[in-house]
Amino acid sequence: MSGSVKFESEKFFVETMARILRSRAEYKVLYVNISRLKPKNRHPRFVRVVARMFDNLVAQADGTMFVFENGDIVILGKNITDKMVEDAIAKLRKGLVTDPIWSKGGEVEFAKVYQSEEFDRLVGQVGRLMTEDGEDKLPVEGNTIDAGQIEAIKNHLDNISIIDLVKHQNVLKVEKNGKFKVVFDEFFVAVKDLSKRFDKQLDLTANKWLFLYLTQTLDKKTMSSFMFSDVRNKAQKISVNLNLSTIFSPEFEDFAKLMKDSGQSIIAEVQMMDIINNYQAWVDAKELLHRQGGEILLDAASVEMLQALNVPKFAPDYIKVFWHPLMGDYTDESFGEIVTAVGAEKFILAKALSEDALRWGLKNLITMFQGPYVDRLEAALIRRKCPQGKVCSLQDCMRRKKLIAGAERSLCSNLELLENMELN
Repeated sequence: MSGSVKFESEKFFVETMARILRSRAEYKVLYVNISRLKPKNRHPRFVRVVARMFDNLVAQADGTMFVFENGDIVILGKNITDKMVEDAIAKLRKGLVTDPIWSKGGEVEFAKVYQSEEFDRLVGQVGRLMTEDGEDKLPVEGNTIDAGQIEAIKNHLDNISIIDLVKHQNVLKVEKNGKFKVVFDEFFVAVKDLSKRFDKQLDLTANKWLFLYLTQTLDKKTMSSFMFSDVRNKAQKISVNLNLSTIFSPEFEDFAKLMKDSGQSIIAEVQMMDIINNYQAWVDAKELLHRQGGEILLDAASVEMLQALNVPKFAPDYIKVFWHPLMGDYTDESFGEIVTAVGAEKFILAKALSEDALRWGLKNLITMFQGPYVDRLEAALIRRKCPQGKVCSLQDCMRRKKLIAGAERSLCSNLELLENMELN
């Protein structure tokens, strides 16, 4: 994270602290404990976003920023005031409101300002970070999985139905009249739901290669679930998360034919890293899908990733950018240039948590959205039309709408309205 040399930033910080030995009284250090956040909130991509949030503070404090191997952000400056820290943390807290750290001590747990008399202790702490086995000490949620376990899970998947684990979520487009239109319906199996079938403490994603092996089987099971449900009678366009290799399989060919016979088309959602690892397979998959009347979507993109790649070269039919609340606090002109170059009509802002996401998307010419906020809008519209709308809560409606089968879904008294593609 901090460079090609292990602990480069930590070493630079220790050296800098030694150089200011005689003038320490003029300085303060702000230490931000990113490593204490949940794993999803300390992803390297997120750390880069957080670091940018402190740019103004660094400038005002005539300071220097260090980003450590574990993601912690450290700022050494002469003019760090309590007000600067409070303002910066308030912005971050808005974006991290769901992280458990706020229930354990809030700002005290997340960020600390060190005075000059505490510098020796701080330098000692940083020194210990570099000597503890030379490895990242971030906590791991759940147990990792080995090849033997994943083979057992794969064999079990081969012999069970997962239709009750398959969920779906619409992508909506904001029309010029302010109304919403369903563009397509995405079907997927949540990894956390799959884990519950075996061991709640088991982390199925810890080993990415073993997990990839498992998802190839999961792809086939997800596609086969369409044979036993009525989803073929719903959305005109259906998207599924797939490995690139799955698109060339006999199972996908049968799936594509099934959808085509039902008058529906397929959008294959492929992870960005899968594409980078095998660009030619992406090109071939796109050509195959287009011949079958389908489309392909570049999934799980970030603003930073798109800025680093030649996106027009990939020529996707759709691009799904993942939203994070902190994105709303900065605007990058280069992202707008990418949207214009690729085509605003191809972009989807996914994981939209609030109205802020819609505002940010529309500001950047994006009109298609997906995520919890969109789900709430849909459920609210359904409950408004449903005669039994007051009997069920908004959360009940959202939860049942995501399912395609199972006992929970059957509790809905108006399944036809639940699956209605006409929102307004």
